[in-house]
Amino acid sequence: MQVLLLKISIAEIKTFFIAMLPVFEIRGALPIALTNFGLSFWPAFLWSFIGNLIPPIFFVFFLDKITQYLSHRNYWFNRFFAWLFERTRNRHSRHFEIWGPLALAIFVAIPLPLTGAWSGAVAAFVFGIPPKQAIPSIIVGVLIAGLIVGAITLGVLKLPFM
Repeated sequence: MQVLLLKISIAEIKTFFIAMLPVFEIRGALPIALTNFGLSFWPAFLWSFIGNLIPPIFFVFFLDKITQYLSHRNYWFNRFFAWLFERTRNRHSRHFEIWGPLALAIFVAIPLPLTGAWSGAVAAFVFGIPPKQAIPSIIVGVLIAGLIVGAITLGVLKLPFM
């Protein structure tokens, strides 16, 4: 029996960890991997995609437990998040009622600041989207965002102001 050895480069590992960061996600990791690290598109996309999904999937499952724990331990934490969640639900609940998980996928797919998988995991929690629906929506959103960002980085897709 032959052992399959995977050769993972430092550039791929860096890409993976950059994609895990909430500020960068796939929107920052993929262009960095393509332009600075010299990775070809598919390895850069794969490592960015996987790295971007790990933290939000963790949050989809555990954010409820974390906030319950902290809310019971700290009065100000409880007040702040009760206010924040109520405000967010009042402003955006109609979109999630109408579109459901598709709204979450679109929100995650838009390659702009403050959107993405991390924000999508928080939105799924705030709007009560169950993990069985939230995770596929987040995966589809990250996939679409990665393809858009990759196309822009490679010059396949031109923005009007570029």
